[in-house]
Amino acid sequence: MAKTNPFKFIQEVRAETSKVTWPTRKETAVTTAMVFVMVLIASIFFLLADQLMSWGIGALLGVGG
Repeated sequence: MAKTNPFKFIQEVRAETSKVTWPTRKETAVTTAMVFVMVLIASIFFLLADQLMSWGIGALLGVGG
Protein backbone atom coordinates (compact mmCIF):
# COMPACT_ATOMS: atom_id res chain seq x y z
CA MET A 1 0.00 0.00 0.00
CA ALA A 2 1.23 3.43 -0.82
CA LYS A 3 1.65 5.86 2.05
CA THR A 4 -0.66 8.85 1.99
CA ASN A 5 0.15 12.28 3.28
CA PRO A 6 -2.13 12.92 6.31
CA PHE A 7 -2.84 16.50 5.19
CA LYS A 8 -3.84 15.35 1.72
CA PHE A 9 -6.04 12.68 3.28
CA ILE A 10 -7.85 15.28 5.43
CA GLN A 11 -8.37 17.50 2.37
CA GLU A 12 -9.86 14.57 0.46
CA VAL A 13 -12.13 13.69 3.36
CA ARG A 14 -13.38 17.27 3.55
CA ALA A 15 -13.98 17.32 -0.21
CA GLU A 16 -16.00 14.10 -0.02
CA THR A 17 -17.93 15.29 3.04
CA SER A 18 -18.97 18.44 1.19
CA LYS A 19 -20.55 16.24 -1.52
CA VAL A 20 -22.85 14.52 0.98
CA THR A 21 -26.51 15.54 0.89
CA TRP A 22 -27.48 15.90 4.54
CA PRO A 23 -31.16 15.49 5.49
CA THR A 24 -33.08 18.41 6.90
CA ARG A 25 -34.35 18.43 10.46
CA LYS A 26 -37.89 17.76 9.20
CA GLU A 27 -36.76 14.79 7.05
CA THR A 28 -34.93 13.34 10.04
CA ALA A 29 -37.97 13.74 12.30
CA VAL A 30 -40.33 12.15 9.75
CA THR A 31 -37.97 9.22 9.15
CA THR A 32 -37.55 8.68 12.89
CA ALA A 33 -41.32 8.67 13.39
CA MET A 34 -41.71 6.16 10.55
CA VAL A 35 -39.12 3.88 12.18
CA PHE A 36 -40.98 4.00 15.52
CA VAL A 37 -44.30 3.22 13.81
CA MET A 38 -42.79 0.26 11.95
CA VAL A 39 -41.21 -1.04 15.19
CA LEU A 40 -44.60 -0.80 16.90
CA ILE A 41 -46.32 -2.65 14.04
CA ALA A 42 -43.64 -5.35 13.94
CA SER A 43 -43.73 -5.85 17.72
CA ILE A 44 -47.52 -6.24 17.70
CA PHE A 45 -47.30 -8.69 14.79
CA PHE A 46 -44.67 -10.83 16.52
CA LEU A 47 -46.58 -10.71 19.82
CA LEU A 48 -49.71 -12.01 18.09
CA ALA A 49 -47.75 -14.62 16.11
CA ASP A 50 -46.05 -15.83 19.30
CA GLN A 51 -49.36 -16.04 21.17
CA LEU A 52 -50.99 -17.93 18.29
CA MET A 53 -48.11 -20.42 18.05
CA SER A 54 -48.09 -20.86 21.83
CA TRP A 55 -51.82 -21.55 21.83
CA GLY A 56 -51.53 -23.94 18.88
CA ILE A 57 -48.65 -25.94 20.35
CA GLY A 58 -50.38 -26.04 23.73
CA ALA A 59 -53.55 -27.37 22.12
CA LEU A 60 -51.61 -29.90 20.06
CA LEU A 61 -49.67 -31.26 23.04
CA GLY A 62 -52.58 -30.95 25.47
CA VAL A 63 -50.72 -28.76 27.94
CA GLY A 64 -51.37 -25.32 29.28
CA GLY A 65 -54.59 -23.53 30.02
